[in-house]
Amino acid sequence: MSADTAMTSGEALKRTPLHALHVKLGARMVPFAGYEMPVQYPLGILKEHLHTRTAAGLFDVSHMGQLVLRGKSGDVAEAARALEGLLPVDILGLAPWGQRYAFFTNERGGILDDLMVANCGDYLLLVVNAACKAADEVRLRTQLGNACEIEQPDRALIALQGPKAEAVLAPLAPECTSMRFMDVRMLALMGAQCIVVRSGYTGEDGFEISIPSDSAGEIAEGLLANASVAPIGLGARDSLRLEAGLCLYGSDIDERTTPVEAGLSWAIQKARRRGGPREGSFPGAGIILGQLEYGASRHRVGLRPEGRAPVRAGVPLYAEADASSHVGSVTSGGFGPSLDAPIAMGYLPAALAVPGTRVFAEVRGKRLPVTVTTLPFIVPKYKRG
Repeated sequence: MSADTAMTSGEALKRTPLHALHVKLGARMVPFAGYEMPVQYPLGILKEHLHTRTAAGLFDVSHMGQLVLRGKSGDVAEAARALEGLLPVDILGLAPWGQRYAFFTNERGGILDDLMVANCGDYLLLVVNAACKAADEVRLRTQLGNACEIEQPDRALIALQGPKAEAVLAPLAPECTSMRFMDVRMLALMGAQCIVVRSGYTGEDGFEISIPSDSAGEIAEGLLANASVAPIGLGARDSLRLEAGLCLYGSDIDERTTPVEAGLSWAIQKARRRGGPREGSFPGAGIILGQLEYGASRHRVGLRPEGRAPVRAGVPLYAEADASSHVGSVTSGGFGPSLDAPIAMGYLPAALAVPGTRVFAEVRGKRLPVTVTTLPFIVPKYKRG
């Protein structure tokens, strides 16, 4: 998910296929990444957050980009091989009807965008960040156009997240009960052919569902008819992902951040690392592979502030309470409703990025102690078994 981007004066905000439903449900709408999006509903951000953790929340994420990548030969392996030239992830090894997390990189090893890649049998489906989708599509067409056909399907995207997500979806699509984390299926929901992935951005079990735009409203209302489901806005989506230790593009990762610095090395499979059959051959390979071997100079860490005061993005971090120069900064921060405490993420030099290390955040002229901790802040509940 990406951070908001500034709008040009007078530029009209786009609307998702579910805009009318948000208004009907009493959502407070705000500009986000060029779209008019619901930040919260009458339930309120805190209760929306906790409802997702205990029951099921429904999110409209249709502002994100969906791109279809097909090999011109008709072979999905052609598309996978071409895509590997833009990112350090094993796409050729991605089994049919599976999904992987990935990121586009630049020549300095920085992250241009993070995305999900699903193998849908004879094509790849990419879900990219809203603020980056135009640039991502240009990049794909410019660099992969000779080998691939790139399409932008007319589809909405919703996420059903929480411990009751499976019980809610199963009456509409019984096949979902056999799915595991990162499984992909083509399922019929209320007569519409949908691409269903068992994944999400909350740390909870759940599904992301790509729907033909003209069926989105009917399916969303069908899911909301279940008493376990509440509509959830961007406010709770952000606090849920922060508790889950998940990166927000434009805040925790960007074109100046490498995957190794960001703690995303797990997403780079052996096939793309040194000694692997397709080592390197992606932008920034020398820097990223070097950091995998020798380590990075800084790391993304979890931070637990002492007391109740939240520590927000942009706050500088100091090694000592009286230090004259800051050594890092907070990239995401706020209140964690599930923990009933403030939490944050940020970057620190490797020597300080050790759980239990105490550093200091400067908030309104005061140096407040914060403790480095492991991520995530909550135990993820993905259905893996």
